[in-house]
Amino acid sequence: MAMTDEAGAAQGGRCWAIPANEYRRERWRNQLGWTREILRLDAAARPVDGDDWDWRLSIAEIERDAAFSAFPGIDRELVLLSGNGLRLRFDDGELHELLPPHDKLRFAGERVVHGELIDGTTHDFNLMWRRERVQAQLWHRPLVGPMVIFAEPGQTWAVHLIAGQARFADDTGLPPLAAGDTAVLAAGAARLRAVLEGGGEVLLVRVAPVVE
Repeated sequence: MAMTDEAGAAQGGRCWAIPANEYRRERWRNQLGWTREILRLDAAARPVDGDDWDWRLSIAEIERDAAFSAFPGIDRELVLLSGNGLRLRFDDGELHELLPPHDKLRFAGERVVHGELIDGTTHDFNLMWRRERVQAQLWHRPLVGPMVIFAEPGQTWAVHLIAGQARFADDTGLPPLAAGDTAVLAAGAARLRAVLEGGGEVLLVRVAPVVE
């Protein structure tokens, strides 16, 4: 993991990159599948051990039909990364299909849902956040030339490169990103600005504390 406080000296933030080969592979909570965990952080973007995280990024490896783990108090958004699709069957009768290239769905972690493979294994990007503590948004965007990211005070952005190559063109001090890598841009008390350059596709995640 490459981490720098160079941006912090000038803008009050922290930036770090997580190569895909450093993701931690672990069993699902219900033992019916595998996930590669990218990160688990608190609302201030500090790494967390254990289950008291405020938000989490991972990639689910779904090789067979299986029930999803229940996460009370958690909202989640699932994005198809690869494979021919995943059918989500909820116990209230709702049916939703995540189809190529990158369909996504947001739903509450308490809901009972069963995943059914449409035609073979899928890998799925999984954003989870504790709704009483943080709010989160996710976008899928093409990367064609420069992309400017502004992290307002207290916000954290994660950039997951789905395909292609990219690099940050400013003073973040981050290494280039290859497909599958993730970068984190955490603003402190001041706004943080970063310019991402390259070609490909990205998932952008923005997280901020809930304002009471």
